[in-house]
Amino acid sequence: MATDTTFEPPVKVEIYDQSYNLRGTDAEYIQKLAEYVDGKMRSVAEKTSTIDSLRLAVLAALNIADEFHLLRKKYDTLAADYRQRTGVLSGALDEVLDEGRKIG
Repeated sequence: MATDTTFEPPVKVEIYDQSYNLRGTDAEYIQKLAEYVDGKMRSVAEKTSTIDSLRLAVLAALNIADEFHLLRKKYDTLAADYRQRTGVLSGALDEVLDEGRKIG
């Protein structure tokens, strides 16, 4: 299996007042992710009395995991609904086409 190992130069990001040099293929995307994590950590810090950055990181990760699972559940529900609707529409289209063949 071939993988693309072409990386841009390191991207320096700040997450909760700590600098990190991260590598990846899209510097802008890496920066957006870092800003999101930083925002989550700061949001958790505002709501708790915790000042330990490791604990804040874990709590922020749990918040992000919760968001992910809620979105995944919504996606799965929408995907199932889409599959059901396309099945119904496909069946209706088959009926119309069969009727057309009988007439034609």
